[in-house]
Amino acid sequence: MKTIHTIDAEGKKIGRIASGAAKILAGKTSVFYTPNIVADVEVHIINAAKADVTTKKKQEKIYRRYTGFPGGLIDTKLEHLIGKKGMSEVFRIAVKGMLPKNKLQAKMIKNLIVTE
Repeated sequence: MKTIHTIDAEGKKIGRIASGAAKILAGKTSVFYTPNIVADVEVHIINAAKADVTTKKKQEKIYRRYTGFPGGLIDTKLEHLIGKKGMSEVFRIAVKGMLPKNKLQAKMIKNLIVTE
């Protein structure tokens, strides 16, 4: 049986919420923490659109990704990412960056549900 944790993002910073969600998804808040097993938890982040993001952060924060081809470095500003995919994608990227970089990362991120 999955344990469900709900985090309200209204008026809070993205990083604070993401670090808390990553800790829960990794299973570190559980008494039965085992690093090589995905925790049986589910994290719901609600009111993601009401999170506290300053206008300076929206204009200056840059997300970089690489396509794998020469000249394939793509920069996306936070403002553009919110307009195109919404705040749920911003939270998903932030939490994924705080999870361990191993084979369990993809399984852990599936247990994150973000609603705007």
